[in-house]
Amino acid sequence: MSQSTRIAQRFAELEKERRAGLVTYLACGDPDADTFAALLAGLPAAGADLIEVGMPFSDPMADGPAIQAASLRALKAGMNLSGTLAIIRTFRQRDNATPIVLMGYYNPIYRYGVPRFLADANAAGVDGLIVVDLPPEHDDELCLPALAGGLDFIRLATPTTDDRRLPAVLAHTAGFIYYVAGAGITGTKSAKAETVAAAVKRLKRHSPLPVAVGFGIRTPEQAAAIARIADAAVVGSALVDRVAASLDESGKAKPGLIGSVLDEVRALASGVREARRATSAASAS
Repeated sequence: MSQSTRIAQRFAELEKERRAGLVTYLACGDPDADTFAALLAGLPAAGADLIEVGMPFSDPMADGPAIQAASLRALKAGMNLSGTLAIIRTFRQRDNATPIVLMGYYNPIYRYGVPRFLADANAAGVDGLIVVDLPPEHDDELCLPALAGGLDFIRLATPTTDDRRLPAVLAHTAGFIYYVAGAGITGTKSAKAETVAAAVKRLKRHSPLPVAVGFGIRTPEQAAAIARIADAAVVGSALVDRVAASLDESGKAKPGLIGSVLDEVRALASGVREARRATSAASAS
């Protein structure tokens, strides 16, 4: 399987199954490399259809306190971009199907060197990139080279992305569209389902790509509500909070951390998988 098709293939499989997907986010190396690697290895079996791996950065300006803290914990534990790619490379030795998307900021990539980063990311088994601080006006910096190198470049659309701006945002988007269903930083309150439904319809008028919706999804019920109207539900801060809640006073992982996080993923996945089935049953009756 070529790396550039994993995301498209996963969404095609979800469409065949007539259900939405669950996209999970965790910061790489939080709270330490070994614990994170074990979490990453367990996510697919727990129900994650696609996985976003956060690239730790010291100034994650678009993220809320939970993900900022996770990023700092990972950096304190010694995680960097090379270590992130090494963990994904190990993951790929056992799982060649689950799409992996790196999410973060341009500064670590720029310092690593764009050509080197793209080559190493491809070799590690990365499928796509979400780089939140590179607008379309700077597509030649990373987006276009990434696409040329076989990596999907996934754009964020927000409630403030109007119809005049949207074509520029979507011009070189690949893999899926990530709709951030709220203004402000991550981890805050979720938008109303009907508002999200209208936004998803608008995006689909502009692009044939799947639409994944995130921002404030914390419970299986909220994930199910999004799964009824979008192609995937994205959950990040809730899982990062579960990691933080399972640390001891010194910031080390307690014995139950991995099981606790994966149990939450299972519950979210159950909500997503049952969402459209419940809607179909209600319609039939």
